[in-house]
Amino acid sequence: MNVRRRSSAAALAAIAVIGAAAAPAVAADPSPSTSSSAPSGKSGGTDGLYGSADPQYDGVWRQSLALLAQDTAGVIPSSSAVKWLTDQQCDNGAFAPFRADPAKACDAKTMVDTNSTAAAVQALWAVGGHGDAVEEALGWLKSVQNADGGWGYTPGSPSEANSTSVVIGALAATETDPGTVKKGGKSPYDALLAAALPCAGDGGAFGYPDQDGKPVANADATAAGVLGALGKGLVAEAGEKTADATCTASDQPTREQAAANGAAYLAGALAKDGHLTSALGGSAEQPDYGNTADAVVALAAQGGKDKAAKPLAWLERNAAKWAGESGPAAYAQLILAAHATGTDPRDFGGTDLVAALNATGPAPQGVSAEDSATASDEDGKDQKDQKDQNEDGDSGFGVWWFVGVCLVFGIGIGFLLSGRTKKQQP
Repeated sequence: MNVRRRSSAAALAAIAVIGAAAAPAVAADPSPSTSSSAPSGKSGGTDGLYGSADPQYDGVWRQSLALLAQDTAGVIPSSSAVKWLTDQQCDNGAFAPFRADPAKACDAKTMVDTNSTAAAVQALWAVGGHGDAVEEALGWLKSVQNADGGWGYTPGSPSEANSTSVVIGALAATETDPGTVKKGGKSPYDALLAAALPCAGDGGAFGYPDQDGKPVANADATAAGVLGALGKGLVAEAGEKTADATCTASDQPTREQAAANGAAYLAGALAKDGHLTSALGGSAEQPDYGNTADAVVALAAQGGKDKAAKPLAWLERNAAKWAGESGPAAYAQLILAAHATGTDPRDFGGTDLVAALNATGPAPQGVSAEDSATASDEDGKDQKDQKDQNEDGDSGFGVWWFVGVCLVFGIGIGFLLSGRTKKQQP
């Protein structure tokens, strides 16, 4: 998820609705960031951050996706990268997209949100060692749950599929049954199913509210909704192989039916070209790489990796240039798509996504034991030696739903979203 994400989970657009690259956003997919080059000479709260683009709207999101993607690839992240993320947390447990001065306490003007917080939960749980930070973030998410059981992007905003799904992912990742997290007797699944649209007309998609608050069929919301309905997070593995998904009409679909309906919608949208499309500001439709990657994860999780074969092949042929221009969240989305389908992220259409992601931030400490075991004897020995040299440092093995963009009503801009001991205090 995620990123959905979603999603991932991109470049900032300043008008109302913006596209998502990775997870919990709305319609289209510009790019998660403007450069994939490693940051240099950074200051003002960006030390340890992946990517060199302005992190104002997506810092926590892209950092979380990067750490998750590295974890799936057997990479041990730099401690400075993990510290950057923990330092971003407010005392109440929430995360904002980016805080330039983490030493300054959060106040009423700090624009914390559910998507950044839920993504950070998943990343910190994956890397381990930050149980207090995870627990406090989950506590904050539960405290801002809406009466219908779901979440909007900001506390108190109406529930929608993207945000509800990314929080479901945080709960599931931390071994909490989302169905037991209730407000007024309603669980997140109740809110998510309320966003599932009928087969007639909308093809079983999940909807995202338009500017009038009316749910409109949306591929990004659907990819996130499929994962949410399945109780899965931003990191998902292929599900059991099923028959091709079809939309089954029902006034009260089960979670499994809603996920299958959403998968059918995505399969239909991908059938012609193997990719999703988007358009911004009246421009012509263009390939939507980020949402296509999210759709790969959703399709594989719902019906097995074969269901995602066509869009995966399209990404392998076409997505390297996009990721190179877009930065760490884009690389992370592709790595998560590879993970969901059992594809080697180190040879993704000829591109080593893991090395490319690693190059956008502080050098990881090394690779995991199981990852080393898959390398050749010589490479495996070199990697193990490098890991041994860097167990206590950040140098080492060198060179990961947009990021999502979320509509915040009344603000007029799109916001980018891309364990287990004591947390770092901001």
